[in-house]
Amino acid sequence: MRGFGFVLAGTLLLGSTWSAAETGAAGWLRYAPIENASVKAQYSKLPDSVVSLDDSAQTRSAQSELVRGIDGMLDRKLRVEQTVPTDGAFVLGTVTELQAKFPHWKPAAQIRPEGYALATLREHDHTYWLIAGADPRGVLYGAFRLLQEIAEQHDLRSLAISESPAAPVRWVDEWDNLNGTIERGYAGRSIFFDNGAVREDMTRPGEYARLLASVGINGCAINNVNADLKMLTPEMISQLARIADAFRPWGVRLAMSVDLSSPKVVGGLDTFDPLDSRVIAWWQKAVDQLYAQIPDFAGFVVKADSEGRAGPSQYGRTPVDAANVLARALKPHGGVLLYRAFVYNHHLDWNDLKADRARAAYDIFHPLDGKFDDNVIVQIKHGPIDFQVREPVSPLFAGLQKTNEAIELQITQEYTGQGRHLVFLVPMWKTALDFDLRAGNRHTPVKEIVEGKSFNRPLGGFAGVANVGLDANWLGHPMSMTNLYGFGRLAWNPDTSVQTIADDWTRLTFGNNLKVVGTIDGMLLSSWSTYEDYTGPLGLGTLTDILHSHYGPGIESAERNGWGQWIRADHEGVGMDRTVATGTGYIGQYPPEVANMYESLATCPDQLLLFMHHVPYKYKLHSGKTVIQHIYDAHYEGAASAAKFVSDWQGLKGLVDDERYEKVLALQEYQAGHADVWRDSVEQWFYKMSGIADAKGRVGHDPNRIEAEDMRLDGYTIADANRWETASGGKGVACQSHSVCTAETTLNRPAGTYDIAVQYFDFRHGVSTYDLYLNGKLLKEWRADNTLPADRMNGDTSTRITVSGVELNSGDTLKIEGHPDDGEPAALDYVEISPASGAH
Repeated sequence: MRGFGFVLAGTLLLGSTWSAAETGAAGWLRYAPIENASVKAQYSKLPDSVVSLDDSAQTRSAQSELVRGIDGMLDRKLRVEQTVPTDGAFVLGTVTELQAKFPHWKPAAQIRPEGYALATLREHDHTYWLIAGADPRGVLYGAFRLLQEIAEQHDLRSLAISESPAAPVRWVDEWDNLNGTIERGYAGRSIFFDNGAVREDMTRPGEYARLLASVGINGCAINNVNADLKMLTPEMISQLARIADAFRPWGVRLAMSVDLSSPKVVGGLDTFDPLDSRVIAWWQKAVDQLYAQIPDFAGFVVKADSEGRAGPSQYGRTPVDAANVLARALKPHGGVLLYRAFVYNHHLDWNDLKADRARAAYDIFHPLDGKFDDNVIVQIKHGPIDFQVREPVSPLFAGLQKTNEAIELQITQEYTGQGRHLVFLVPMWKTALDFDLRAGNRHTPVKEIVEGKSFNRPLGGFAGVANVGLDANWLGHPMSMTNLYGFGRLAWNPDTSVQTIADDWTRLTFGNNLKVVGTIDGMLLSSWSTYEDYTGPLGLGTLTDILHSHYGPGIESAERNGWGQWIRADHEGVGMDRTVATGTGYIGQYPPEVANMYESLATCPDQLLLFMHHVPYKYKLHSGKTVIQHIYDAHYEGAASAAKFVSDWQGLKGLVDDERYEKVLALQEYQAGHADVWRDSVEQWFYKMSGIADAKGRVGHDPNRIEAEDMRLDGYTIADANRWETASGGKGVACQSHSVCTAETTLNRPAGTYDIAVQYFDFRHGVSTYDLYLNGKLLKEWRADNTLPADRMNGDTSTRITVSGVELNSGDTLKIEGHPDDGEPAALDYVEISPASGAH
């Protein structure tokens, strides 16, 4: 999308500062004023009026957005004309309408459905700025693109852009429940539902649709894939029509997830067998009634036979049998069915060395290739497990050559920090999309497969699990919005570079100051590898607590259960053997060239080694390091990188508005502390499992740390951590039967300046308070008021607060007072006293 020079020199940009507060609700559509006079002068020749040749809802939105954006950025109010003025104007319309008005104009390139062209045209010594769409959606997308060019301060003097989307299906999925909660949502309650009904106020859904439209997303499935059976009741459909009305001006079509047992539970039949004629008739009637109220309804998403959901296997039927019934009901109305390939047995036998969850999607769906109707799209998670920090591409993408496919990506960061850690996921998605599966011994990158190019299929595309909430920042962490933005950009054009997406988002969200752009781009582009390093490198998966929160460290939880996210760690080695020769045979699901690469230890990439092979801890990687030393080193390097994000961000004080600056700073400080929790947990666990010491002497040696259980305790009692590896020494202290407890220690540090970090446990419920005293003088007080996903002393709740630059002398007394609240025991793990940053 680039190719334009920047208008303003970097030296001038460095002078800009911020003072006004922003909540983040505007996302990347801030339209912040361009204050530099020389920049504004570049746009002085833009027209003063706008006219639309098309009266569709989407084109009207395009016109109002153009007025809004020009006013916000350039302080110029465009006149809205009813006819094309003779002295130049912004002219909006479809290509057909614009060619009727300007017969000599034609777009520079062919525009496919939903595409657009931006161009200037000289007529009678006046300039017309054309925003032409293949259809009304294209007009809207073109208007957003023009405003982006201005917001990023690009030179528009030779404006000539033509773009079309790569795939027709570009949807977000929201896992919202009717009670207002969101499964795997980390930014507050649902924007759509509350108390079993659709919310009365449709402001927020309309604002969301506007954000989606600005990056070309054209569909939104609004409810949990674990669908509530009430979704297809007449009462609910009439309410859903109001959401569709809020979406429509922005070209976003409403979709929904449905439960396959609906004919039985909602319809009163004695079966939901998809081949029963009564069930077929029920679905047809339900779909007809749905379209009667929502004529532009996009279609259904189905999760079936997975994690306890009802499905066709209960009647001995296949996904084809179920999918085609729903698809045939939808087809006369132009609807599509996305059938999720996330189907697997979650009661696998851990003792069976041939059992492998990763095989499931291919084993189930590959034999069905070519049997699905042409408006069915099989929705495939990008990897074969479940949104881990690194997985190989699912082999099913190459295994369905006669079936429409969509790639499912997770925006909401379920396994990657849950909106509390900065993790820019676009590099991970780009790695998957660019991966060449070599189907049929030819070039077949995943992006071309899901677009439909590789196997010449009519439909395909992208589904992103977004799960926005009512919080001002939509996804919790202001920086997490990069993932929503980036998903839209890749869905529109998967050839777009990671650097371009990061750079555009930063400029639109935080402005064009070169220091701001350089710093934030750097943080974004390194964040995925940083998170991978301090959680689960070498293809191990995220090493989180998979049985509960999917958030903090919980290494042992991966093993000895039926869920299949195993790492097969023992005292000798680690990793899943998925080879054809000796393992589960998963590797054999890939086309031969890729399978051969993964099968051989000599050619298997280090980044996926432990996903594909079980190897000894002392096995040497291509880097020359042993596996165990890489695990140790990566976790220390990742935690150090997370700490650097804090100082990087602090360098932007005064260059970013105060409200967002403080919000991001607090989150980066939290991430730095939690990265240390991850580092220590994983290191301790693997050290105990392998018995192999860290060659650099770090693991198990923390000379700056004072364990809470070793302090002088009054009221506090020593307690085991919920998972031993998630607390330093496996223990902490809890205040469970007193209104106030204290932990005190006498310091023996040489006189100097130090940073004092207190590691404590912040439960989901309750708001304990803490007071930190130095020689009887209050140094810091704080509240444990984060909303973290557990009520136990473990890696989910372990949190750090740091007091920097404290002058200490040997013999000083440090005391912590903990005041428990509502079952939260003001628990402590340790105190760490380190030379202050920059001190010598």
